[in-house]
Amino acid sequence: MNPKQTILAVDDDLSILQVLEARLSAVDFQVLKATGGREALDIIKSGHVDLLISDVRMPGMGGMDLFAEVRAICPELPVIFLTAYGTIPDAVSAVKAGAVDYITKPFDGRELLQKVRNTLKKKVLPSPPEGLPPLDQELSGGRSPAMRELFDLIDRIAPSDVNVLILGESGVGKERVARLIHQRGHRREHPFVVVDCGSTPTGLLESELFGHVRGAFTHAIRDKKGLIEAADHGTLFLDEIGNISPEMQVRLLRFLEDRKIRRIGDLKEIPVDCRVISATNVDLPEEVESGSFREDLYYRLRVVTLKIPPLRERREDIPLLARHFVQKYCEAQKISLVQIPPETMKWLCDYPWPGNVRELKNALEAGVVLCRDGVLRQNDLQLTGLPQAPAKTITGSDAISLEESERNTIIRALQQAGWVQKDAAKILGISRRAIHYKIRKYGIEMAGKRSSTDEPVPDEKV
Repeated sequence: MNPKQTILAVDDDLSILQVLEARLSAVDFQVLKATGGREALDIIKSGHVDLLISDVRMPGMGGMDLFAEVRAICPELPVIFLTAYGTIPDAVSAVKAGAVDYITKPFDGRELLQKVRNTLKKKVLPSPPEGLPPLDQELSGGRSPAMRELFDLIDRIAPSDVNVLILGESGVGKERVARLIHQRGHRREHPFVVVDCGSTPTGLLESELFGHVRGAFTHAIRDKKGLIEAADHGTLFLDEIGNISPEMQVRLLRFLEDRKIRRIGDLKEIPVDCRVISATNVDLPEEVESGSFREDLYYRLRVVTLKIPPLRERREDIPLLARHFVQKYCEAQKISLVQIPPETMKWLCDYPWPGNVRELKNALEAGVVLCRDGVLRQNDLQLTGLPQAPAKTITGSDAISLEESERNTIIRALQQAGWVQKDAAKILGISRRAIHYKIRKYGIEMAGKRSSTDEPVPDEKV
């Protein structure tokens, strides 16, 4: 016999709680009750809950604040909101942010039970695969508190279907984390489809994502399935999501809301069931505030947010990573294991790694090939193009960074162009949208310059 599923009902109105308990207990659910957000959080932390039903407006911690706290400690827990007529916009906002549904007061008992059953039915997922190695082995690190917290969150959200937004600098391993979430979830037997939104031209991205039918445009000589459709029953990974155009933001939002697509030139809609994981190194909240990225799309994408720390903020993981990569490359080259002496390891730990794990991997791969006598020395790493400065000086603001070099190059071009962005873009050989993006990325001060006289930046590929 299956154990009873537990539903936590939260409302400051005791009569509402009594009605909920009566309705749900009558069909064999176990019902826990709380009269406020703080009490509800204590119950969630102390025991297992299958579903949370909460009022939107409550004294003290309201439903939206409770929802944010629950997402942080238990991201897989489904939430249904109870809302009066005047608070429907709040409930709609919550659904856009990842809540399952909402019910208006006074509610119909049959509607309540139907939504509860549908929600819990969706929550029942196949068990994660057995025999998977621990995440600290998969990612070859994890001594740092930030990475241990990341591993815990990956394990908790992988079995669910919630949308995930992965944040982090270039080279930290965002795609690797996305693949691990897919491999540890119930969609692992289906496709993991990667879309590079940053490098795909805007004009092609729509066709790549949604597909097209024959004759939809010039050279469309046959029907083409889009990448979203190809990810059906699997996982769609949208890399560098912060670079998509406003038009694509609208189309993507519509898909996330309806879970249907329409190929370019077609009239019929195609339902697609896939999990969506996105990633970016752009500050999306800042983009939302500036109007460059849709707020409703942002909340749809970031039901759960994973932040991967840069390598310089978790230096205790560098020795583990270094030994793992050296062993891996020695096996690939079929040579004896190369040793990393203490002085080389200290240098590796002191270096700021602006390219993060990717830069470390590339440096060690070359170092394994170039080292002599089976010992990896600092000079072997410097031959790969790393700075020649001694280890003690390669810290903080003195570090040589590709990003700093790019920032200085953009500033010089702006100065040469009299601070006119479109002219500076021509000097650099990039689009006006690209230079506009770089100016915001590097925080280049344009106040008082002639940038205000530039024409609006067109929607071009960055």
